[in-house]
Amino acid sequence: MKVVNLKQAILQAWKERWSDYQWAVNMKKFFPKGATWDILNLAEALLEQAMIGPSPNPLILSYLKYAISSQMVSYSSVLTAISKFDDFSRDLCVQALLDIMDMFCDRLSCHGKAEECIGLCRALLSALHWLLRCTAASAERLREGLEAGTPAAGEKQLAMCLQRLEKTLSSTKNRALLHIAKLEEASSWTAIEHCLLKLGEILANLSNPQLRSQAEQCGTLIRSIPTMLSVHSEQLHKTGFPTVHAVVLLEGTMNLTGETQPLVEQLMMVKRMQIWKACFVGLIESPEGTGELKWTAFTFLKIPQVLVKLKKYSHGDKDFTEDVNTAFEFLLKLTPLLDKADQRCNCDCTNFLLQECSKQGLLSEASMNNLMAKRKADREHAPQLKSDENANIQPNPGLILRAEPTVTNILKTMDADHSKSPEGLLGVLGHMLSGKSLDLLLAAAAATGKLKSFARKFINLNEFTTHRSEESTKAASVRALLFDISFLMLCHVAQTYGSEVILSESNTGGEVFFFETWMQTCMPEEGKILNPDHPCFRPDSTKVESLVALLNNSSEIKLVQMKWHEACLNISAAILEILNAWENGVLAFESIQKITDNIKGKVCSLAVCAVAWLVAHVRMLGLDEREKSLQMIRQLAGPLYSENTLQFYNERVVIMSSILEHMCADVLQQTATQIKFPSTGMDTMPYWNLLPPKRPIKEVLTDIFAKVLEKGWVDSRSIHIFDTLLHMGGVYWFCNNLIKELLKETRKEYTLRAVELLYSIFCLDMQQVTLVLLGHILPGLLTDSSKWHSLMDPPGTALAKLAVWCALSSYSSHKGQASSRQKKRHREDIEDYISLFPLDDMQPSKLMRLLSSNEEDANILSSPTDRSMSSSLSASQLHTVNMRDPLNRVLANLFLLISSILGSRTAGPHTQFVQWFMEECVDCLEQGGRGSILQFMPFTTVSELVKVSAMSSPKVVLAITDLSLPLGRQVAAKAIAAL
Repeated sequence: MKVVNLKQAILQAWKERWSDYQWAVNMKKFFPKGATWDILNLAEALLEQAMIGPSPNPLILSYLKYAISSQMVSYSSVLTAISKFDDFSRDLCVQALLDIMDMFCDRLSCHGKAEECIGLCRALLSALHWLLRCTAASAERLREGLEAGTPAAGEKQLAMCLQRLEKTLSSTKNRALLHIAKLEEASSWTAIEHCLLKLGEILANLSNPQLRSQAEQCGTLIRSIPTMLSVHSEQLHKTGFPTVHAVVLLEGTMNLTGETQPLVEQLMMVKRMQIWKACFVGLIESPEGTGELKWTAFTFLKIPQVLVKLKKYSHGDKDFTEDVNTAFEFLLKLTPLLDKADQRCNCDCTNFLLQECSKQGLLSEASMNNLMAKRKADREHAPQLKSDENANIQPNPGLILRAEPTVTNILKTMDADHSKSPEGLLGVLGHMLSGKSLDLLLAAAAATGKLKSFARKFINLNEFTTHRSEESTKAASVRALLFDISFLMLCHVAQTYGSEVILSESNTGGEVFFFETWMQTCMPEEGKILNPDHPCFRPDSTKVESLVALLNNSSEIKLVQMKWHEACLNISAAILEILNAWENGVLAFESIQKITDNIKGKVCSLAVCAVAWLVAHVRMLGLDEREKSLQMIRQLAGPLYSENTLQFYNERVVIMSSILEHMCADVLQQTATQIKFPSTGMDTMPYWNLLPPKRPIKEVLTDIFAKVLEKGWVDSRSIHIFDTLLHMGGVYWFCNNLIKELLKETRKEYTLRAVELLYSIFCLDMQQVTLVLLGHILPGLLTDSSKWHSLMDPPGTALAKLAVWCALSSYSSHKGQASSRQKKRHREDIEDYISLFPLDDMQPSKLMRLLSSNEEDANILSSPTDRSMSSSLSASQLHTVNMRDPLNRVLANLFLLISSILGSRTAGPHTQFVQWFMEECVDCLEQGGRGSILQFMPFTTVSELVKVSAMSSPKVVLAITDLSLPLGRQVAAKAIAAL
């Protein structure tokens, strides 16, 4: 008989009662080899014929079962065919279909092309929908049967449906395939959710508890499918106190003015519990003076604000306030730490902190009162906290919290028209200068993000004083004082909090103010070398001559109509003339004393500008030529003892001395000179001169790292030594030597501790360290076989962990701005990274062909160059991530190297290292492929990774592929279906 179509062939087999084996043999004879059985829709045709009557045809069903067992038909075609049957009233047919599903629903696989694997995902989704509809129909019939008094039949079928649902959904692999299908077909998933709701309503009245709990379990499994990826370990879940402490320490001492958002993101990666502990340790060991005030402002003002932002990331207000309450409960157990902090601050620190957190809505009033009571009880047993001498000292936390509203009031005052009441404004500024008021106000402004607008208002005030009109003697002295105080305050802010605070908000009108110009060109700073012969120090010669004459001849400078900003710009050239005259014997030392008294007699700003130039000048002189310049600095640094000085002179001299000490520190260290600056009542430069003399810096680095490793945390002195070494040795030297120290460590608990400490030390300049670590150090270790032994466990595991933490930190923050402490360093040129790491920039036409094709890569890509390009194709390229960015470039190259190591035939410690690296990536993953560093991994790496036993799980595949892309979903489906 000549067979015309599939239907006829099936009918002939049934009429002649062929056995399943005989049927399969004859079918292969009837049909040519070209077309596959799935294209001919064999599964659908068999089911159609088997389900014609009220009960299924057992012979034709046996053919289908044979076709499934012998893999004539794919699982996806069978599932699709089953999901098209919708007459649920035919019990026997439904039960036969459920039996067929039972054959393979918990062991689905597909070893075909990616498109076929996506087909399996879609078919499974259709089958799930069919099962839910079938369950709902059975439950409906059971309810009707109960009402009619014949429950048995309906109950049996419902039990069968729920059993198949549970069997299908209990497989993680199936849920992963369904996760992909949900992303492919959102509308089908919506239908499933509706079906689930309907089923829930029907089953709510079910009397059989076993069936009801089984149905609830299936519902829970279905609802868990969309969130499969969010159930992973918390990022940096193993971090303990050292990391938190160092992150907090860096922000508190070196970056108080920084935005809160980057700190929020960093702290989200680490334990919240440890934040308060770190703050209290910092308070205890901070140096007296500005350092202590910065810590206090950071702890009591900035951290509560950071927590308010953290709260937005949490799943609910109630959960977060409970978290904060738990954190305080934990803190209260550290009684000795709190007692020490209370002793240092001369108050109940916890009380202040609890009130501030309650004010910000981080703690309920009941929790606050409960915690306060516990701490009060503990304090009664504490050693005597108040001694007679410190009983009168006001505690810093209280002062800082009171300073915060004062900052707001001062900002409002500064907004007023300065010309209307300059005397009133002078009174406010004079009050700010007394005692430690200025540092308190600046710390409070810095911690609450108001320091930039504070500085901007002082720049505007300083500029206002440069425009003068007809004025009386009194008005002239007020103008001189306003100029001087604003100038000194701005210099002090720049030295304490970094020049970025002042220069960051440039004027929109394009006008550049005097102070900004002077600061950018004439003010010495850390890492900034000035040229004393620069044109900025050589202004109009006639004005310089008149200034020299004024300083040399007058008994004192007249204030009326004096252009202070011009004097500040001309003083450097005037000092050069005076210095030359002194060195050539034209002027005697007495004349020099008179000139320096004139310079510092009325306004201290002139002395600051003069010393700024002298510092640059001394750097350029030989040892034997420096004496007179240094003597002149000495003359300018001391205060003038005269009756005829302007108001607030002593307060201004204190600030001037602090500014000059900072300016001269480098030069004095280099020339081994000592200058006695007037005592300012506090240690103005607590972290100065930390490195021991005449010792190689590599020795210092290894010693200090060994000490912090033994101690288990980084104290503030050590972090400043690390910062100095990073400046001196450069990023590569610093990172390379610390990684060598890590790889020497063979004790497991110490390697884990070292990872935490190094991560926190690398926060000094995370961006640059990450570029060096991932771009130079790791590739060097992975490609040099003589170094592979150093990657063995435990140091290898530790390095993999550290590399991932650094990569994630840098990648999540590199879109934001670098912090002020990082901006000062030399930034690597983007061009350096483009030449170091050449990547083939993808041509869009090739990309579009790749994406639009449903064929396998090998078939579509004909030329060898195309093939190599496809092997490096990653999600980042499809998202058009900027590959001129150094970090993106380094990550892309590292993942190419990882891909080639996984695909090579040589195995060794480097292969094991790559596995640890990838495992850590998965452990630290945040949901959403676009933000992940894994988007730089070539798609081909996925198939290599699933061969590694530790990585061969469906959840891992879902985690490492970018499921927002069709190509990513195809790659994931293919890898999971083959597991």
